[in-house]
Amino acid sequence: MTAPLHKLTILDFSPLLPGPFATRLLADLGATVIRIESPSRPDLVRHLPPFVEGTSAAHAYLNRNKRSLALDLKAEGAREAVLALVKTADVLVEQFRPGVMERLGLGYSALAEHNPRLIYCSITGYGQTGPLRDRAGHDINYLALTGLSAGSGRDDGGPPPLGAQIADVAGGSLHAVIGILAALRQRDADGLGQHIDIAMADCALHLNALTASAALAGQNTLPEQGLLNGGSHYDYYRCRDGKWLAVGSLEPTFLTTLCNTVGLPGLAAELGRAPQKAKVALAARLAEETQAFWRAQFAEVDACVEPVLTLPEALDSELARQRGWTVDVPHGKGCLRQPAMPIRFSRAEANYGHAGGEVGQDSETILREAGLDETTISTLRTSKALG
Repeated sequence: MTAPLHKLTILDFSPLLPGPFATRLLADLGATVIRIESPSRPDLVRHLPPFVEGTSAAHAYLNRNKRSLALDLKAEGAREAVLALVKTADVLVEQFRPGVMERLGLGYSALAEHNPRLIYCSITGYGQTGPLRDRAGHDINYLALTGLSAGSGRDDGGPPPLGAQIADVAGGSLHAVIGILAALRQRDADGLGQHIDIAMADCALHLNALTASAALAGQNTLPEQGLLNGGSHYDYYRCRDGKWLAVGSLEPTFLTTLCNTVGLPGLAAELGRAPQKAKVALAARLAEETQAFWRAQFAEVDACVEPVLTLPEALDSELARQRGWTVDVPHGKGCLRQPAMPIRFSRAEANYGHAGGEVGQDSETILREAGLDETTISTLRTSKALG
């Protein structure tokens, strides 16, 4: 079986996390992704520990299946090299601040003249327009400005710093992939490319799936006041050994099973009459036993109660093994264990060619394939444009 996107070519100019995660997804789905980065200012992810055989594990994952072209975009001849690549590319992804690519002569309008079929996706914090278009930001800032932070956490503790980059990945990366695939589908119909403006702040707001519509109808859900943010028994509970349980027993059937399993059969009715008082009783009961004890009790019933696992525990769980959450990817003379592509197809399969490698390891090969002659490549090499 082949990967679904094996005929696409994507130019990836993006650093850090959102763009590289998006193009890694597309590469896993079979697209040929050429990663273009500076030879003198490498992506900071390359320096993020831990390292495996000298390579950042995060870099090796985010740049899986990609080819690397080291190119100083400000150097003489660099624009011409990019134009040669653009002529046969399907998609370009960039993650600079608005205006940077235009100043380099590589904005959408300029490149569309050379390839009208090009899908050009720009990922930024606050978009190509608006009052914050030139402002720097990170995941925590986008969550703060879009209401996600204010509706999370505890009354007396403030918003939690999350362990995953929600605005970057669920916001920027996944919405970019959706936009690119939609634009490719439209191009199938009319033959034309287009510019996609992905703002991580816009997409973070979009993730307020239930609470945003409620807010627009006049309801502001503050921490520990909503059904799903700690205002009900739907919550996390500490066990005797300091580990935690996630209780999601919302529906009456699950709630009844929960209360019967913990030995408090009358608690279901109390959670309806005096929810906060009953929640305290539930927390006290769960705190009397270890997580392992409760795992054994709930393993045989269906109550939407599960243990809170550490990431290493999750990756080594039976669920992870049965569902193939990890995969061994070729790297150097061995393999790296990495998160797998989670989308399963009935007549296609993901591509796991190789982990991310060195800056510019494919530079001259890529340029030759794009049609540049040896004289031009030599000039780029001499001018240090290739590092």
